[in-house]
Amino acid sequence: MREQADLPDHPRASGRRAPGVSVQASPLDLAQALLRCPSVTPEEGGALALLDRVLTEAGFSVARPVFSEPGTPDVENLYARIGSGGPCLLFAGHTDVVPPGDAAAWRSGPFDGAMADGILYGRGAVDMKGGIACMLAAALRFLQARGPNFSGSIAFLVTGDEEGPAVNGTVKLLDWAKARGERFDHCLLGEPTNPSTLGEMIKIGRRGSLTGKLTVHGRQGHVAYPHRAENPIPGMLRLASALAADPLDGGTAHFDASNLEFTTIDVGNKATNVIPADARAVFNIRFNEGWDAETLGAEIRRRLDAAAGNAVRYTLDLAPSNSPAFLTRPDAFVDLVSDAIAAETGLRPTLSTTGGTSDARFIKDACPVIEFGLVGETMHQVDECVPVADLERLTAIYVRMLDAYFPTGA
Repeated sequence: MREQADLPDHPRASGRRAPGVSVQASPLDLAQALLRCPSVTPEEGGALALLDRVLTEAGFSVARPVFSEPGTPDVENLYARIGSGGPCLLFAGHTDVVPPGDAAAWRSGPFDGAMADGILYGRGAVDMKGGIACMLAAALRFLQARGPNFSGSIAFLVTGDEEGPAVNGTVKLLDWAKARGERFDHCLLGEPTNPSTLGEMIKIGRRGSLTGKLTVHGRQGHVAYPHRAENPIPGMLRLASALAADPLDGGTAHFDASNLEFTTIDVGNKATNVIPADARAVFNIRFNEGWDAETLGAEIRRRLDAAAGNAVRYTLDLAPSNSPAFLTRPDAFVDLVSDAIAAETGLRPTLSTTGGTSDARFIKDACPVIEFGLVGETMHQVDECVPVADLERLTAIYVRMLDAYFPTGA
């Protein structure tokens, strides 16, 4: 692991020129500037340099450590903090984005940050440069109104490795911060959590993820002489049926039932007169807090052994998982954020654990974490976009949350 920058005692000017935005910038200005940074994982693209300059001008101490791991690209990250006392509220997110695909398919360039009819377009508009812009704008507005001597601290933890391997990003940045004595009381992760309308949903947990590769072994031979071969395909169907036949569980109070899905079954056989030697399948399980990778793996092996008996020869490879199921149980912080959302939108958000994984799975070990951001309908799509009105409304929610988290006179 390699570090590029330590946390300074005083704000540090970035060596890379960032797009021109000021500490008085609106969430739209900030979002447009971020969208114009081509920060496809693992490229920084100027996005962290922009955050560095704006946060530094606002009085934050900023560091941008780079982490390395053999076989993975180096990734630059950002950590910033203002205030030294508690409580400390952490804003977390990522500036890296998935590739835009065919740029010609976009209505304007995916990194143009173009506007049309009150809609802002660009790769990362909702996932999650728009959310980063709102968190940053909210912190700036809060500091402008309250000054730097409020009772507590605000921190930003931003990675460039959320959409990639997630090896040199949040997990190492948290370790880096912990080694320097940084502590957090609560975290708001700005992932796009709302299905269709801003204010619908807070994520208070995430399902775990476990991937398995199943191989059924046979013996290759001519289809006209099946007694001289051993066809693995019936065995694969038998084992696959056993895995999918019975539910893994019935769900819990906060989680849906765990779900196993096969993503591929193949033999790689292009001949019509040859019995293949092996059949292969890949499956993924999204599981609730009733399981962990070890107990779930044991259940999968139990089902396979029972179905295989002495008739089917197989091997199972379970990939290492860094995606456990976790839950942030509803508490005063969840209520505080829910109240801020309701005050600005009129909606009482559903508390959900649906969807894929996020970096909250790492942050949960540092402090309680919940997720609330923009509407995610267009994330990872061509013409990813966000209404400007939603940027302003989300910023107002975050400001209201900060005001409640750091009450005056406390």
